[in-house]
Amino acid sequence: MTAPNRVLFDAPGPRARRRIRAATALSVLVIAGLIALGLHQFARHGQLDRTRWQPFGQWPYQRFLLQGLVRTLKAAGTAALIALPAGALLALGRLSPHRVLRLAAGGFVELFRSVPLLLVLYVFLMGIPRAGYTFPVFWELVIPVVLCTSALLAEVFRAGVLALDPGQAEAGHALGLGRRQVMWLVVLPQAVRLVVPTLVSQLVSLLKDTTLGYVVSYPELLNQGKVLGSYTHDFLQSYLTVTVVYVVVNAALSQLAEALERRGRRRPRADSAAGAGPGVPGPRAPKAAGSEALGAS
Repeated sequence: MTAPNRVLFDAPGPRARRRIRAATALSVLVIAGLIALGLHQFARHGQLDRTRWQPFGQWPYQRFLLQGLVRTLKAAGTAALIALPAGALLALGRLSPHRVLRLAAGGFVELFRSVPLLLVLYVFLMGIPRAGYTFPVFWELVIPVVLCTSALLAEVFRAGVLALDPGQAEAGHALGLGRRQVMWLVVLPQAVRLVVPTLVSQLVSLLKDTTLGYVVSYPELLNQGKVLGSYTHDFLQSYLTVTVVYVVVNAALSQLAEALERRGRRRPRADSAAGAGPGVPGPRAPKAAGSEALGAS
């Protein structure tokens, strides 16, 4: 167990590890039993017949779902590109010494952390058009997702900054850097490295939030699956296919988070092994006992 985990809880002893293994085995058996029961019921009602699954192996059906996946990734990617810097700016606003800026950023974060995303989507769908403003369907989905996600990411960034060793900022001030320079050049890059896994987890949640695109009639993946199920009258097969696609995409994002976390853990060790840093000499090795005698002679 790593040192950060030991801060949160003690390492389990032999008896606790046995209980954990027993509970894990029991959970696996229960889940496997439920899956087997579900497959048995599906087979009884003919849902596993080859004729019901055969259309989803044809290219026109796959292309229809692939178009929905591309739109889902486009909406999620655009929202992520806007929400990440917006969340960082909101976090800096909450940490600002200026009271007005701190209250404004805090009010925005608390509001959109508390309001459900579905309610914000309905505001953009039915509330704002009554005031004479309309948005394209794509932005009717992306803007509410950005508002809610940026508020969540602001708290993630703020937690990373507060979790950083205060000595890092003090070292920056000792070098003559101003407060803004210390935040942007010293504190924030290290805080981002600390919260990379959490950021990727939030991006997974953002991807799933795009399934609410049906509210604004945006043809994302789940909506395409619904249309395909209505056309083929095989809703179960259509939704299961969409589920598999979501699982694969989210698994890829999870692997990315683990890779970034491993890279972040290796980098500090490499830096410490190389010395104090670029341009800073490492510790000098002590001279051998005979070298001074040779020099004196």
